[in-house]
Amino acid sequence: MTRRQRAALIQVVLYAVLVVGIVVLALVADWPTIRDNFWNPDGVSWADGNWQDLITIGLVNTVKYTAIAFGGGLALGLLLALMRLSPVAPYRWLATAYIEFFRGLPALVVMVFMATGLPIAFGWTPPGGLVGAGLIGLILVAGAYMAETLRAGIQAVPKGQTEAARSLGMRPGATTVRVVLPQAFRIVIPPLTNEFVLLIKDTALLFLLGAAADQRELTSVARDFLSSGPSTGTATSLIQAAILYLVITLPLTQLVAWLERRQRRAVR
Repeated sequence: MTRRQRAALIQVVLYAVLVVGIVVLALVADWPTIRDNFWNPDGVSWADGNWQDLITIGLVNTVKYTAIAFGGGLALGLLLALMRLSPVAPYRWLATAYIEFFRGLPALVVMVFMATGLPIAFGWTPPGGLVGAGLIGLILVAGAYMAETLRAGIQAVPKGQTEAARSLGMRPGATTVRVVLPQAFRIVIPPLTNEFVLLIKDTALLFLLGAAADQRELTSVARDFLSSGPSTGTATSLIQAAILYLVITLPLTQLVAWLERRQRRAVR
């Protein structure tokens, strides 16, 4: 038997094992019980089920919170990236210390500190209550990660672009804003999109802080349906929430893959 024939035989065996495993699982599974516990008909009904609250409250708030955290993190990250590249040493030290500090902390710790630590220590409540405090925590952490992404993008812009702009009489600030940053943002679009996807999932941490009924994000709404509503006592709402998360994240991850392929072709 040749090497190619052995490889083909191994592939056939692997496919056969996979098919047999799927068939065995399909035969031994208790499908009525699975349906009742993970896809309860009452819970998935559009008229009286969970979908309306999951979409109109949970999904809408999740997208809104993600946009706020991403926009705030991007602005903070850009400031930190410029400080990190500043010729003034104290600015570089401050930016480096901030980035290393917040990249080393779990996002949940920062969110809980903003929601409970600051009010206890200083008697100051962030705007938006617990949800606002959690979003500030996400912004602080996301800004640290985006700062490094943006710094790498700025440094990836060929120095010849800056030198050409300066030779035309452009000032350093104008060169950065009009020449360097537009090219840097094009370079870092894929990693920034990945950061957006991560923030979508990180908004689920807000449910640990608590929120008013109309402030709940997707995970909070799904959790509440575990103990009340048409699918009480089943995991149906969690499966529905997972589907809605995937509806958002899968197209974005595919967009990232497409952008990365496009950039690789442009480099060639």
